[in-house]
Amino acid sequence: MIVLLDNTVLSNFALVQHPELLRVAFGDQIATAQQAFDELREGIRRGKLPKLDWSWLPVWRLQPPEMHYYHEFLRTLNAGESACLAMAVVRGCRVLTDDRDAREMARRLQIPLSGTLGVLVRLIDLGALSVDESDRLLARMIAAHYRSPVTSLRSLL
Repeated sequence: MIVLLDNTVLSNFALVQHPELLRVAFGDQIATAQQAFDELREGIRRGKLPKLDWSWLPVWRLQPPEMHYYHEFLRTLNAGESACLAMAVVRGCRVLTDDRDAREMARRLQIPLSGTLGVLVRLIDLGALSVDESDRLLARMIAAHYRSPVTSLRSLL
């Protein structure tokens, strides 16, 4: 199942300058919506995010069957989350988002979802990072204003 990343998750891994960890976690089963990628680029343009190599990340465009959902979701969500959820509904994808409203919408629509913490736990499970390494990344994300419900991944393992 393809995993669609929204800007909240992309930004968290950008802030710690490790976007490649998303690829490590999901391999070639990963993509983002053009709208989410545009939000990431806007953060880079404004100097809020570092300029990093994202050339490996497939960027998908909305297709006609997804437009109805996209416009419906735009009533309560931003463009990146709306596009990712619209694609997930039509294409049967999983969504990674840390946006509370997008997560609630995904649950209502029964779209499989996770977020930054789920990625970090997956990296531990894959043996790509130790718990201590993941906790250090989480601490850096929190210092950069990621609002995490936990300060250590140990409580999630």
